[in-house]
Amino acid sequence: MFKISKSTLVSLFLFFIGLLLIFPLHLLPCLLSGLLVFELVNAITPLLQKFIPVNKARFFSVVLLGTSIVTILSIFFFTVISLILHEIKNPEKVIQRFMLIFDKARHQLPPSIVIYLPESADEFRQIINEWVYSHINEIQSFGRGALHIFFTLLGGMILGAIIALQNIPDRKSITPFTNALLQRSIIFSKAFHNVVFAQLKISLVNTILSAIFLLLFVPLFNVYLPLTKTLILITFIMGLIPLIGNIISNLLIFIVSLSVSIWSAVIILTYLIAIHKLEYFLNARIIGMRINSNAWELLFAMLFFDAAFGFSGLIAAPLYYAYLKSELKNEKLI
Repeated sequence: MFKISKSTLVSLFLFFIGLLLIFPLHLLPCLLSGLLVFELVNAITPLLQKFIPVNKARFFSVVLLGTSIVTILSIFFFTVISLILHEIKNPEKVIQRFMLIFDKARHQLPPSIVIYLPESADEFRQIINEWVYSHINEIQSFGRGALHIFFTLLGGMILGAIIALQNIPDRKSITPFTNALLQRSIIFSKAFHNVVFAQLKISLVNTILSAIFLLLFVPLFNVYLPLTKTLILITFIMGLIPLIGNIISNLLIFIVSLSVSIWSAVIILTYLIAIHKLEYFLNARIIGMRINSNAWELLFAMLFFDAAFGFSGLIAAPLYYAYLKSELKNEKLI
């Protein structure tokens, strides 16, 4: 007969409630960033132990990681803000760039679509002003959401670093309930570790497919995109972020391809969308192999979490399912 201690049962209940509350409280970025920092510290520490004492290696790994993250974020935000300020100071140049794209489109698109394109810079400026005015609430909401994500990411990183500095207590010196909660945390951390390494493989596959298309296939039609190598690097980095990272890189490639021609942009976007849809199956296959699950199991979990919690649920589905299956195996239920 299956038996489970009261401490384990209560810890499981509280842990699952906490994981479900992540979605309505919009704390998924905090959870993922904290786990990522925790795993990176654990990966860097053994390397530093070869050169410095064991008791200082973990501290220096946190300092090194923190300095690197702050530097990268600072460079990123400084670049973005500088670009935005530059474009704000020169709005006419931005409008003229888009007008050049529209002029190219008039010679490439059918008349039924061309009639919807602005004919002059003044008309384009008016369209932008009307759109901003009619969507001002959504824009403000997006701004608040972006700030919330930034601060929750930062908070998660700090928490992950603090937890990584803590020593795991001797299980004989803690209560059964604390030990049960610690066990839940260890299992969840291992599930995240497995999913992250699987996501790395997925990012490599996406990057290789994009590189083959952009470097080999596209030039066959005498189409040459600017910043191709940079875009491929961005595809790999963004691919480390489940699902949403692929969308960001695809959008950047599409915007760059617009500078060449409308039809080039449409063809490239179609291919990138196909890769994005393939990522669903890559997630299911590669992550499924990492956590010993069938592809259909993970696909079902992704569809279920997407329906229940939206896009956040879709991102969290592989991690949550990996943790659930680990718990069931740990209790010898499957």
